[in-house]
Amino acid sequence: MFRAVARIFRTPDLRRKIGFTLGIVALFRLGSFIPAPFVDFGNVQACLRPDAGDTGGGASGLYELVNLFSGGALLQLSVFALGIMPYITASIIVQLLRVVIPHFDTLYKEGQSGQAKLTQYTRYLTIALGILQSTTLVTVARSGALFSNPDPACQSLITDDAWYAILLMVITMTAGTGLIMWMGELITERGIGNGMSLLIFTSIAAQFPSSLWSIQVSNGWEVLIAVIAVGIVIMAAVVFVEQSQRRIPVQYAKRMVGRRTYGGNNTYIPIKVNMAGVVPVIFASSLLYLPALVAQFNQPKAGEAPAAWVTWITNNLTSGDNPLYMAVYFLLIVGFTYFYVAITFNPEEVADNMKKYGGFIPGIRAGRPTAEYLDYVLTRVTLPGSLYLGLIALIPLFALSLVNANQNFPFGGASILIIVGVGLETVKQIDSQLQQRHYEGLLR
Repeated sequence: MFRAVARIFRTPDLRRKIGFTLGIVALFRLGSFIPAPFVDFGNVQACLRPDAGDTGGGASGLYELVNLFSGGALLQLSVFALGIMPYITASIIVQLLRVVIPHFDTLYKEGQSGQAKLTQYTRYLTIALGILQSTTLVTVARSGALFSNPDPACQSLITDDAWYAILLMVITMTAGTGLIMWMGELITERGIGNGMSLLIFTSIAAQFPSSLWSIQVSNGWEVLIAVIAVGIVIMAAVVFVEQSQRRIPVQYAKRMVGRRTYGGNNTYIPIKVNMAGVVPVIFASSLLYLPALVAQFNQPKAGEAPAAWVTWITNNLTSGDNPLYMAVYFLLIVGFTYFYVAITFNPEEVADNMKKYGGFIPGIRAGRPTAEYLDYVLTRVTLPGSLYLGLIALIPLFALSLVNANQNFPFGGASILIIVGVGLETVKQIDSQLQQRHYEGLLR
């Protein structure tokens, strides 16, 4: 292993790419600590301390997922406060619009030129979402609802409420989102791996030390060691499932074109157990925050009793350790997994492409029977994948109940799925780069 790592740094091209990637990552993390204009940095840091008197030392439930993907920059109201979340949301929206808008599906099938246009649409939508989310964040920070800490310092995070100050904050945070998007594309072009994925990986990995230390402070070294041991087991299980796939064999008939023979080879269609990735967890988390958001904006005035439905939502759908919350969260993830897989994998399209190039599944007729067989296999493979996603997403909620950890518990939920997925993909890309120059790659 050490010899393989040494070969990486002895290869000039690979060494330059890794160095460029690490440089961009360092700049990305630096921007996460630079406060936006008119932000009281001292009050923000006081509210972020674990001993500040807050239940979790962090944001309300509405912003926990965004804060996770921003590497903690959101709660610091930095220039990179929104992180990569607007781009993730824009990418998902553009992908879903392929089903609704035929023009988007046509662009997707056009190849590189169509993909370039879709990427441009994603950029425009990212900036629009950045303006919307930064405006919302500044509004919440002004109202004092960003932290659940009743300390007066946490209610006065912005030093100037004038319109020009708010406008400058919104412009700064939106520009930060555009800069992050540009840095991610630079990594993709000149570095190693997918730039956007690596920036998300960096944001989540940066939260690990503080999350583990907060567990040690509140529960002691014994609980911390037990959490790390359980985390290693969870990571091994996630790696196993993420690498698992159902391979459907495909044969291509021989055909003569002039004097040459084409086809006649055997291959397979890989259907992963977890084809949806982390998207269903993001969907379910976002949808489950909506009732809490509605209840938050329908709080009664001082001296008045809240409505019965507001009280029910507050008691059942805002706390992660509530059994009803866990059950609804789990069912939403299972449902969104089937929904997203149905959108991203079209059995009829795959069957038509196989028929066009003379491919067939042994024992299955080409055309409609092939599509029905693929749908049959996909439905059954997706079931354990959806259950796996639901259980992984519930791990932070169980940790919230057992060891009083916050919902950003590092070894579970979206964080562990992204860490493992991006890590595996990046290692594979480094391995393929090494194999182009050496007989042995990074992996054996």
